[in-house]
Formats: sequence, structure tokens, C-alpha cells
Amino acid sequence: MYARSFTIEGQPLSVDIGIAHCRDVAMPALQQIDGYVGLSLMVDRETGRCIATSSWESIKAMRASAEKVAIIRDHVALMFDGSASVEEWNIALLHRRHRSREGSCVRATWLKVVPDLLDRSLDFYRTSVLSEMEDLDGFCSASLMVDHPAGRRAVSCSTFDSMDAMAVNRDRATELRSRRARDLGAEIIDVAEFELSIAQLRVPDLV
Repeated sequence: MYARSFTIEGQPLSVDIGIAHCRDVAMPALQQIDGYVGLSLMVDRETGRCIATSSWESIKAMRASAEKVAIIRDHVALMFDGSASVEEWNIALLHRRHRSREGSCVRATWLKVVPDLLDRSLDFYRTSVLSEMEDLDGFCSASLMVDHPAGRRAVSCSTFDSMDAMAVNRDRATELRSRRARDLGAEIIDVAEFELSIAQLRVPDLV
């Protein structure tokens, strides 16, 4: 499975307009494209930063969709009153305890990884990191995506049932993140927390 994400540095006052456009206009348009699997949208209402991620059944389908998706993306960015930067990913791991609910939130961690150690890092994430994530209050699901094709950056997303749950586990998650990044041989680039406004990914568990 593959994913294309675009990050919009939008305006806080435009967030609700952008969410409605993604839900009512962009998502139905994407559903008409061959190979489309689903869409998620994470938003930070305070800063206006939003990340929309579409998933695709193959790299061929994702690449073939590029022209149509670019038009959809430009309209979404306009609704959020910002500009979009695009990244493509391989969905390396996905584990759900249960489906996300209304009010769910996401903690995203961007990492710099060593391509030659990627397979070892994925095994370690699968066998050790996931089990510790599951012990965090309100844990819903976790995913790990690796940038395609370079394999030099990754993003780990942990979904929680509510903002309150995510706040309660923040200190423990920080300790876990720092310790496990060292074990993975990775460098933490950025960490951010978001409201999960749209969660319509039909990607199966990949563990």
C-alpha cells in the first residue's frame, strides 16, 4: 500500500471550511479514481496546519492518479487558504486496536532513518515499539510510513480516542519516543499533535 500526503500551512479561520470541502467535494472526487483506497485529514486548529493523506493500492495507481489529484489538491489548499507541499510514502506498518471514533486525535513523529537499516528498524518497530504504544492511555491505532523511493524519512502516527487521552499520555510517550528512536537508529525531526477530522482509510492491518 502507498500514500500521498500534502501538508497545508493554512489559516486557522479556514479550517472548518477546508474540512467541509475535503469531506463533501474532495473525497467523492477521489473515490472516482482507480486504485484509491481512502483518505485521512489531520488538522491543527491553532496554527492552521493540516495534513491530508490519500492511500492507494499500488505505486502504479498512485502515480497514474497524479494529474487528477493535483487539481483536487489545489482546490483543497485554496479552501484552507494556504499552499500545499506533497510527499509520497510506502505504508510499511499499520496496526489497529479499534477504529477511530469521533473526537480522535493523532500524534505524528517525523524521523530521519538509515536506508541500509530500514528492514531491521521495521522489525524492531513491529516487535517492540507497537506493544509499548498499546499500553498508552486511549490508544486506538499506529502506523509507520516510509518516504518513497528514497527511504530516508519516516513518519509514525499514533491515534488516540480523545485529546484528553493524548494529553494524559504525553510525558510517557515522550520518554518512549526518545528511547525507541535511539534503538531504531533514527533521528527525530519533528513531533506534532492533530485533531483527526476525517478517517476514511480502508487500508488493512499491515503488521
